Amino acid sequence: MKVLISAGGTGGHIYPAIAVADALTEAVKNIEILFVGASDRMEMEKVPKAGYVIKGLWISGLQRKLSIKNLLFPIKLIVSLWRSRQIIKDFKPDIAIGFGGYASGPALRMAAFMNVPCLLQEQNSYPGITNKWLSRFVNKICVAYPLMDRFFAPEKIVLTGNPVRKDLLSLTDKRSLALDHFGLDSKKTTVLLVGGSLGARTINGFMASKTKEIEESAHLQFVWQMGSGYSDTFSKSETAQLSSVKAKTFIEKMDLAYAAADIVVCRAGALTISELGLVGKAVVLIPSPYVAEDHQTKNAQSLVDGEAAIMVQDKEVDKALWECILQLSNNEEQRKSLSDKILAFGKPDAANVIAKILIDEVNGNS
Repeated sequence: MKVLISAGGTGGHIYPAIAVADALTEAVKNIEILFVGASDRMEMEKVPKAGYVIKGLWISGLQRKLSIKNLLFPIKLIVSLWRSRQIIKDFKPDIAIGFGGYASGPALRMAAFMNVPCLLQEQNSYPGITNKWLSRFVNKICVAYPLMDRFFAPEKIVLTGNPVRKDLLSLTDKRSLALDHFGLDSKKTTVLLVGGSLGARTINGFMASKTKEIEESAHLQFVWQMGSGYSDTFSKSETAQLSSVKAKTFIEKMDLAYAAADIVVCRAGALTISELGLVGKAVVLIPSPYVAEDHQTKNAQSLVDGEAAIMVQDKEVDKALWECILQLSNNEEQRKSLSDKILAFGKPDAANVIAKILIDEVNGNS
């Protein structure tokens, strides 16, 4: 069985794709998996690190505002479609699946054109332009949220949840290892702040402005992922130098970061929401205001409505977030309640469910 997987741009696309690749590898004895990504994006590093081969396309997204970069887009698209054709011709996949990212457009469109059965996996409650366009050419669309028939043909939709990394499925025995890994004090309350794989300026700016407050809060300690896009700006801040703050550009072992955390402060991207539903932590969500149709607020609201998370709007972070962290750190009962309720949102078997759908499509059992 040969499977072509296209994913990239951010961890939110890449890690679900790797999780499904791992599930396929376990389920099928003789399988060959090839990833396709954008040649200058993080998938070119993360996918080989996970043990899979990846081919790169010269592709990028359209800029939302007027930009000279958009003049190159038609050329990049034509080149990427031609490159995708060569990859598919050489690899001869039985099936292809796209998880989002710039490369998914040309790779999946060409696969469909060459009569390869195709699937999509949509992580968000509001799909991007590429997946809306591709949905016309695929057999099935695996989604994480209900009511997606607003965007896709109802007969193609399968509610599967978002695949997550297997190492997040069993954190209970990892806390001691996690505290040692980050050099943390077991007697203190640990706050994990993470803005996704690329970082979040609002969260970083908040941390950089709280040196005095953190120094005065002896019962708190922080693991702070700045993200690759912001590390140069914030790594030299006074806050990043405090002994109670473990500042990182990128956290490779997110399972240990979650295991160490008592409170998680993060954006409300689809993959993050799915991970939080499995790790069961008290969560403060700060939806990014810079995403299509404000879909992160919709993601977060679903948890808030279920009393499973607290939401602080991006523009309110400076005024409200510190008090929120203090309140949670001093209220173990509230943390426990949030932790218990967020577990109800988890779909731990999503990767295996999607792998089975792919296998059934290839075997004609769908």
